[in-house]
Amino acid sequence: MKFYTFTENNLRRFTENVFLTMGCPEVDAKLAADVLLRSDLRGIDSHGVARLSGYVRLWEKKRINATPMVKVVHETATTATVDGDGGLGLVVAPFAMKIAIEKAKTYGSGWVAVKNSNHFGIAGYHALMAVEQDMIGISMTNASPLVAPTYANERLLGTNPMCYAFPAGKYPPVVVDMATAAAANGKLEIAQRANQPIPEGWVQDKEGQTSINPHQLKEGGSLLPLGSDKDHGSHKGYGLGATVDILSAVLSGANYGPWVPPFVAFLEPPTDPVGEGIGHFFGAMRVDGFRPAQDFKDHLDNWITRFKSAKTIDPEKKVIIPGEPEYAFENERKKNGIPLIDAVVNDLNELALKLGIAGLS
Repeated sequence: MKFYTFTENNLRRFTENVFLTMGCPEVDAKLAADVLLRSDLRGIDSHGVARLSGYVRLWEKKRINATPMVKVVHETATTATVDGDGGLGLVVAPFAMKIAIEKAKTYGSGWVAVKNSNHFGIAGYHALMAVEQDMIGISMTNASPLVAPTYANERLLGTNPMCYAFPAGKYPPVVVDMATAAAANGKLEIAQRANQPIPEGWVQDKEGQTSINPHQLKEGGSLLPLGSDKDHGSHKGYGLGATVDILSAVLSGANYGPWVPPFVAFLEPPTDPVGEGIGHFFGAMRVDGFRPAQDFKDHLDNWITRFKSAKTIDPEKKVIIPGEPEYAFENERKKNGIPLIDAVVNDLNELALKLGIAGLS
């Protein structure tokens, strides 16, 4: 495995060109590229430009609408439901979060459910939009079924990530951004490209036995909920995944559970859908709806300071504040560039050749 390093601007131009070639309007191409690049900058390599080919393949199968008419289809003063018109989730999700933020500015909080969308990148991108307005941001999405509920040997839930983001003062925001499965599918894809085994407790084979084979999903296996098994709390991960599915899809009118369409283009969506597309859920809450924003941020700084000074079992290892590693990655990669493994670079250059655009160099 070999790594190549690219500047943020180089990858941004390439990614924008891919979306423009798909027929996305320029403003949408720039936004979609920004969501993916933020993922790579924050060190979440599984959800960045490595996913570009997947979006293109879905567009080629006419399962992504490059020019959607995204609109509100149901609304109250503090809530809304958005129809993404089959568009890129990378575009639909920020549209919905902006509505939640605007409602929060007027009423203290805003809540938006989304149907008829697609994969929206990292949940943290959308939640951090609220943080920029001194708000608490909440972002979640359901996903194609890869996870077996506790005791089950059938894929019924997605990795269903959720994110809560909180504005701090002298420190970076606290960002709790996680899959509700034992591992995100993107981590299996990274292990597959690197030809490396995965930790025990991430997946089970088709017989329900634990496996360290990163290709296990292709062989009929399934991901496990956060916690891995009942003795280690998988029922809690299952409950969190179920919560995301219900808020994102049952509430909005999107597909849920085993009916969520797959991200991979070689698998067809279920023939008996119960809703429209993939679903998301967003929330924005004004901090000053509870106490003065500066008071909150001062006390969150104090919270962070205390946790960072916690006595640890190993003196070489310090308590990590949620979002801290991603913040460090972002600072480092903005300065020194974004590393991509050779398999991703080759994939992107093959994509460029197919689309007739300049490749990475």
